[in-house]
Amino acid sequence: MATKPPQGDPVQDAPKVAERKRAAAGLPAIGHTLRMAHQQMGVKRTALTLLSVNQKDGFDCPGCAWPEPEHRHKAEFCENGAKAVAEEATLRRVTPEFFAAHPVSDLARRSGYWLGQQGRLTHPMYLPEGADHYEPVSWERAFDIVAEELTPLSSPDEAVFYTSGRTSNEAAFLYQLFARKLGTNNLPDCSNMCHESSGSALSETIGVGKGSVLLDDLYQADLIVVAGQNPGTNHPRMLSALEKAKTNGARVVSVNPLPEAGLERFKNPQTPRGLTAGTTLTDLFLQIRIGGDQALFRLLNKLILDTPGAVDEEFVHEHTHGFEQFTEAARAADWDETLAATGLAREDVERFLRMVLDSERIVVCWAMGLTQHKHSVPMIREIVNFLLLRGNIGRPGAGVCPVRGHSNVQGDRTMGIFERPAPAFLDALEREFGFAPPREHGYDVVRAIRALRDGEAKVFFAMGGNFVSASPDTEVTEAAMRRARLTVHVSTKLNRSHAVTGARALILPTLGRTERDLQASGEQFVTVEDSMGMVHASRGRLEPAGPHLLSEPAIVCRLARRVLGAEDDVPWEEFEKDYATVRDRIARVVPGFEDFNARVAHPGGFALPHAPRDERRFPTATGKANFTAAPVECPHLPEGRLLLQTLRSHDQYNTTIYGLDDRYRGIRNGRRVVLVNPDDAQALKLADGSYVDLVSEWKDGVERRAPGFRVVHYPTARGCAAAYYPETNVLVPLDATADVSNTPASKSVVVRLEQSATD
Repeated sequence: MATKPPQGDPVQDAPKVAERKRAAAGLPAIGHTLRMAHQQMGVKRTALTLLSVNQKDGFDCPGCAWPEPEHRHKAEFCENGAKAVAEEATLRRVTPEFFAAHPVSDLARRSGYWLGQQGRLTHPMYLPEGADHYEPVSWERAFDIVAEELTPLSSPDEAVFYTSGRTSNEAAFLYQLFARKLGTNNLPDCSNMCHESSGSALSETIGVGKGSVLLDDLYQADLIVVAGQNPGTNHPRMLSALEKAKTNGARVVSVNPLPEAGLERFKNPQTPRGLTAGTTLTDLFLQIRIGGDQALFRLLNKLILDTPGAVDEEFVHEHTHGFEQFTEAARAADWDETLAATGLAREDVERFLRMVLDSERIVVCWAMGLTQHKHSVPMIREIVNFLLLRGNIGRPGAGVCPVRGHSNVQGDRTMGIFERPAPAFLDALEREFGFAPPREHGYDVVRAIRALRDGEAKVFFAMGGNFVSASPDTEVTEAAMRRARLTVHVSTKLNRSHAVTGARALILPTLGRTERDLQASGEQFVTVEDSMGMVHASRGRLEPAGPHLLSEPAIVCRLARRVLGAEDDVPWEEFEKDYATVRDRIARVVPGFEDFNARVAHPGGFALPHAPRDERRFPTATGKANFTAAPVECPHLPEGRLLLQTLRSHDQYNTTIYGLDDRYRGIRNGRRVVLVNPDDAQALKLADGSYVDLVSEWKDGVERRAPGFRVVHYPTARGCAAAYYPETNVLVPLDATADVSNTPASKSVVVRLEQSATD
């Protein structure tokens, strides 16, 4: 039997701290998974649901985008994936009676944890202008309200259409088609806040803004570098792939400011050994200072150049461009400057070099620890330089592996969710649907917030996600949202974005991945693309959380028919009835999806083409893989300040808070903690257990403060600190973004720590 949601917000001002863990998963993960699943779903529903996760005839986990192996376990899910499924398949319900009892002003005071624990949304809800309570509304009236605000806009560019990474390929394709039929490219998405830097760097250097490896490449690698990533919490099934690679003889180098339990030792709960001793994963841990990765790889590249026979000269000559300019820049790398920027010891860098020189096949994996800095794009370009030097792109067991954090975030971009679409994509859309799509670039996330703040955007429509909590500069973002005429959120569960509204607001409840999708032509499935470019079907098995839910494709199709009118010649009604007709159109618009319906019917799906991986062909401006030679940068840290990175707890997925513990780091019953190196704490006179306010410092001189954080002495890199988001998003200035990609620089925030009034 599922338990009831919490009535009141738990007290979070006295977190408990114990010794951090040095191994991930194992029996504790099994126990934690079952306990949280039973709380949300009950025993029978837990078994029925979890055994369908990531199966070839089941549904894709709504959590991370890590790919599934060809041969799957019956339990092909991780602890955090099970939490994501449990939260979606919960038996708890948020009904109109809940909204009658809780005004928006009350919801706005609640924590994200409390809001998420209330359960599944069951009815379309409407907040009229001037009201403090959402009220139930029919779907027809809801679409009328959206049309009432969109139709009188002076320009379609006054509307913003945001997408979360959970959205299916079919829904995303329809959503971008609707927005472009309306006349705008304002299609920001969660990629803008995470791997936009990866896409920018990879598109320029290898011609494809995605990773170049498949799971088999990890299994065949000699050396795997995991940089700026914590797979034990954020992509736990990756640990199984690393374990298999280790069994095959690979070595692993971890580059991170924090030691992470999952990369130290993995106790695979699917094996007898995993339940006891486990497997040591990391062979070399480089505890780098925040933002020092570009300097590290630049020096490494210099050392490779200086080693006779280390460069793959045939590959460089035949497949690359810009080598001479890159070589000149790399040879200028300085040992002392690099060690200062990275905080590493010379012997550790030299050991890393020996491991590189001993390895024929190298994969580099990374995540947000590399993508959310001012200099993230040149940082990732330098990693590409590193791989190109020894021919480690376009051969088995080698390549780039940006690990995506949301289950279809990569697929949404493939489907055209992008504010700066390629001309070739728009040309194909025009040929297929017979209209002229807008060509002017639209707003990304940061620019959308500015437009809302400045009154240049008036309608905000979100297909999933929790935009307010995911975005930087919380006070600015919330004020911007409140300036909108209308905010609309297509959601499965309650979150803070529903409490920070425009003059009018709608909550449109939708089906989850776990649920059956029955349309006029019969039961439907949707498709997703994982982090390695594999496309496969996802079929929900549970009955919907209520009779008033619509699928995301149905919501888009009905909205388009209402807004664009009967004269629009796109067959929206046909698309809603049968998603196969949507896939037929995708097949004619998006390269790599030819014969889509037939290919996705194959169990496990199919791999999208990737020219650098498949052919060693690089579709860049030069026709070759491009070496680059950007100046080396690293964050400047004033005296008496720390460099803060925002991160997740183990009881968290993106902005969804499952619980108040982070057991791998030894934190229980609270989230307002700041992890500080003991030597830094001593220098700053910060006792373990004392309370501080985090105050960020940036060139605009604005004070951004996050109050009441417990100091935890923790083995971070010197000069570096860490704290959980979204609580610390308030510290990230809206205009502090990565060059080129415009991604918020959430991993390198200069802060001072002031004694808290609550201490």
